[in-house]
Amino acid sequence: MIFDLLITGATIVNADGAVNATIAVQGGTVAGLLAPDTALPDAVRTIDATGLIAIPGGVDGHCHAEQVTGKYRSLDTYASTTSAALRGGTTTILDFGIPADASERPIDALQRKIRLISENGARCDVALHGSVITWDDTTSAQLEQMAKLGVHSVKMYTTNRGSTMSDDDTIVRVMHEMARLDGLAYIHSEHDGIIVDRTAACADRGQVGIAHLHESRPRISEDASVREILAIAEYTGSPVYFVHQSTPDAVDAVAAARARGMHAYSEICPHYLLRDDSVYSSASPEMFACCPPMRSAEDVAGLRERVRRGLVDTLSSDHTSYDLAQKREHSDDVRHMPHGLPGAETRMAAGYTAMVIQEEQPIEDFVAMFSATPARVNGLHRKGVVAVGFDADLVLFDPEERRVVHAEDLHQDSDFTPFEGLELGGWARYVVSAGRVVVDEGAFADPGPVGRFVGQAPFSERPGVTRPAARVPVG
Repeated sequence: MIFDLLITGATIVNADGAVNATIAVQGGTVAGLLAPDTALPDAVRTIDATGLIAIPGGVDGHCHAEQVTGKYRSLDTYASTTSAALRGGTTTILDFGIPADASERPIDALQRKIRLISENGARCDVALHGSVITWDDTTSAQLEQMAKLGVHSVKMYTTNRGSTMSDDDTIVRVMHEMARLDGLAYIHSEHDGIIVDRTAACADRGQVGIAHLHESRPRISEDASVREILAIAEYTGSPVYFVHQSTPDAVDAVAAARARGMHAYSEICPHYLLRDDSVYSSASPEMFACCPPMRSAEDVAGLRERVRRGLVDTLSSDHTSYDLAQKREHSDDVRHMPHGLPGAETRMAAGYTAMVIQEEQPIEDFVAMFSATPARVNGLHRKGVVAVGFDADLVLFDPEERRVVHAEDLHQDSDFTPFEGLELGGWARYVVSAGRVVVDEGAFADPGPVGRFVGQAPFSERPGVTRPAARVPVG
């Protein structure tokens, strides 16, 4: 056999350990892991990766492409978002079929996104979450249609009144359906009543601009909402996944639920590990307009400690490509500005820096959160592991390389990054996606519009979705 690709000399790191082997790729799949002393077979191309680390391609479980929220549209296409993701070591993204307005049904929003994946030229594989804003007598049938398409997760927002927010009745009903249909509820969890009240109080004081974002969305709004949603999940029997958790107490609540037998998962984003709320006093606070906002330095330290203990399951970008002009249109009133940060390209480097370089965690822990666990939790059976029979989605990087981040050097359809000026490690030297070398010695080799819509397995068919008991730190 003549293999399509051989990768020699790398240290292969999966979530469960490291080995030295030659990776053989054929037909978009890992066809073999050969002992280092094995005579090399013939191959169309061989990459000498001596000194590099090989990890499974990243799976970004929370990425917004071609997002429409009210009058605001993100500036990207599937082609550009997936190209940026590939440059940053992510070979699969999970996007959302969120209704653009009240007239669009959830199933129509989902099918619109499925069409756009091919029409707008995705460069890597894309899976989708559905989304429900308002329950009606057709919603149950629509969720059944989603499941038949391979979409077994549905996102709901507990805030954003008047746009994407789902009320309590809708959340309860959708969670009942997720339990019935063997699915997973994705939740943006902030208590809307608390946020509305606090924001109104800030406005009364003339403190509702972007510099006061963190004051208008206090940490208790997230903590209270997480506890409430966990109660609904326990009542309905639905598995539940909390996106972009930003407070230690929120993570602790999920960990406690998991300890008593619930299927409950925590996601974190790199910007909550590398930035704190002092950024809202900077010259460009709009660069950090996201919900939840950045938290205190004490909260950041608490989040890092929980990541070290294994209490957080996944590392996602929550990528959205707005630019500063869109942000600054209403920087004087956070109630009207678009929230969301670009991060698909920087997720690997920012997460690796926070976890491995700064906190000295094992690379295996990073691989688990960056790739392996998001693949398992989201039912993507062929992703997240460098092993025979899995998709040949691979990242090779030099653990010693460092770069200072500047927005002008990135490719995310935005003119800013929340990591501007930070020195980060963990940059991809080579990226292989479905067996194709798409980043070659740091240069992007555009594969063209080859990205596929990939379906998820039902929740009960997802092996290893329940994390082992959290590691207890010594001392």
